[in-house]
Amino acid sequence: MSKIDFLDLKLPYLELKEEIDIAIQRVLDSGWYILGEEVESFEYNWSKYCDSNYSLGVASGLDALVLALKSLNIGHGDEVIVPSNTYIATWLAVHSVGAKIIPVEPDINSYNLDPYLIEEFITDNTKVIMPVHLYGHPADLDPIIKIAKKYNLKIIEDAAQSHGAMYNKKKIGSHGDIVCWSFYPGKNLGAFGDGGAITTNSLEAYERIKLLRNYGSNKKYFNSEKGINSRLDPLQAAVLNVKLKYLDDWNNRRSLISNYYLENIKNKNLALPKIMKNAESCWHQFVIRLKNRDELVKYLNSEGVSTIIHYPIPPHKQEAFEDIDLSNYSLKIAEKLSSEVISIPIGPHLNEIEYKVIANLLTNFMDI
Repeated sequence: MSKIDFLDLKLPYLELKEEIDIAIQRVLDSGWYILGEEVESFEYNWSKYCDSNYSLGVASGLDALVLALKSLNIGHGDEVIVPSNTYIATWLAVHSVGAKIIPVEPDINSYNLDPYLIEEFITDNTKVIMPVHLYGHPADLDPIIKIAKKYNLKIIEDAAQSHGAMYNKKKIGSHGDIVCWSFYPGKNLGAFGDGGAITTNSLEAYERIKLLRNYGSNKKYFNSEKGINSRLDPLQAAVLNVKLKYLDDWNNRRSLISNYYLENIKNKNLALPKIMKNAESCWHQFVIRLKNRDELVKYLNSEGVSTIIHYPIPPHKQEAFEDIDLSNYSLKIAEKLSSEVISIPIGPHLNEIEYKVIANLLTNFMDI
């Protein structure tokens, strides 16, 4: 059996090579390389796909989060509730605008922000709740929205991993006040470099973010605010427009693989993913959990199967946040997950032989 890569980024390109090459050549021939029709076309198509009123392309998922916070005037003295179990970008965005990070633990089964722990951390300074749809599994939005309304808070969703996921039969991107996306190459909808977007149903938020992403300017050389330069590249927009047509099909392939894993991995030592009844995951990652993770990594590597750990160090343990006093918070669940989780291959171009081999290896793994 040849080596099974965690994710081969060449395969989606090869599948759509003719269409993508034509799209890229169209941009090169146009002579228009900043914003313009290609970006506007993708923004329209992405908002339509997400069932949202507006979409704006930006340079990265992190920039999307920062711009969302800036558009709500979040800054020094404000507090933002974030998951303790997430990629560091969520925390970096809050810190970059000068707001205070308030970490809340995840539900041990979903790995997402536990909505029933949020209220005890709300103060007069709380302005935003920032749930993350981790691994492609929607956070439990209904109780989060209820809390936000009760305390007059805004919701900024970090949807960097949830392209095409559904909550209460509605696409992620259509629920919160502002929803932030990443098109990093390894995402379900990935560009050929960095890229991101924001979706919203608020015209006010749309117009403010449109201004902020372009140096605070709606008219060249006239700057009404201190903005930043964060614009989705037309080449990336053209690639994303092609790939978007195939996103549901690729997500269906991921779902097929996940269903096979869930039905055929039989090992009492492994905790398999659990999805809420009112949610549909887009299966960005298939994350399992066990205490003896290092042994499993060695075992799978010896059999030619590549794995990744999402994420080995929780944000509060990162050197980057050593200067933040989090001594009042008990973040044991995030620490436990960081020591036990492991992601196995689930990309849409994983073939049947490969995912059956993986399921068989996991079933036969003996936790020493």
